[in-house]
Amino acid sequence: MTTRHFLSLMDCSEVELISLIKRGVELKSLHRQGVVYEPLKNRVLGMIFEKASTRTRVSFEAGMIHLGGQAIFLSPRDTQLGRGEPIEDSARVLSSMCDAIMIRTFAHETLETFAQYSKVPIINGLSDDLHPCQLLADMQTYLEHRGSIKGKTVAWIGDGNNMCNTFIQAAIQFDFQLRVACPEGYEPAQQFLDQAGERVTIVRDPLEAVAGAHLVNTDVWASMGQEDEAAARLKQFAPYQVTPAMLDAADESVLFMHCLPAHRGEEVSDALMDDPRSVVWDQAENRLHAQKALVEFLLVE
Repeated sequence: MTTRHFLSLMDCSEVELISLIKRGVELKSLHRQGVVYEPLKNRVLGMIFEKASTRTRVSFEAGMIHLGGQAIFLSPRDTQLGRGEPIEDSARVLSSMCDAIMIRTFAHETLETFAQYSKVPIINGLSDDLHPCQLLADMQTYLEHRGSIKGKTVAWIGDGNNMCNTFIQAAIQFDFQLRVACPEGYEPAQQFLDQAGERVTIVRDPLEAVAGAHLVNTDVWASMGQEDEAAARLKQFAPYQVTPAMLDAADESVLFMHCLPAHRGEEVSDALMDDPRSVVWDQAENRLHAQKALVEFLLVE
């Protein structure tokens, strides 16, 4: 049987993705009811972190515990990868000891190489190109609050980063229209735009992107590894701060999301984080349940 990996949303069919987010809703309900469900007893998730994280580590670790398994946290100091061991060798060894491996890394090629030499599923916990686990949580959150996102209009405001790239793939897989508002020179990667075709529109005016939108998203203006660009980016992106007034131009049913951590007063106004239209806390919690659904999908036959 071929090993299934989850490096991007394109690794699953549309039907599988919809099933995953619905399963996330079910697992969340079981957890809140106190139901013990442990299909992953004695299963181990290896977690390789080249980039630090709060939500990714806690959600995967807690999720494995909920499902009866365990997770092993590996920082660059804890593996031979940090000392120059070839990725191919690490993949062969770790996949002989773990049942699945989650990797949070810089280069997307690291994930692809790991998957090529691994005997077990590889999960993209974030790369510089994509963040598919976050989109599972985002789509679950929208489903819980508003139902199907199919045919809706989604706005991305800010940097054309890995989150924006993943929203482009989500537009393809979940069948919605995406408007991206960003300064010139900060567009999402062309390869993803080419993939999406007419589903994605690039604009410069954030109000144009938000007009009539059902979901509005943003992210920090300087991601990890871009700290030296922070001052220049603050100036470039100042007109792209998402505020309650900006959301007033959207559809009356609009939801606001942010993958967190948020820099309040920069990409999002402080007031918007706790606005009734904001679902960022539900969105954060859903990382736990969406990823439980994903690990179950990859490991339970």
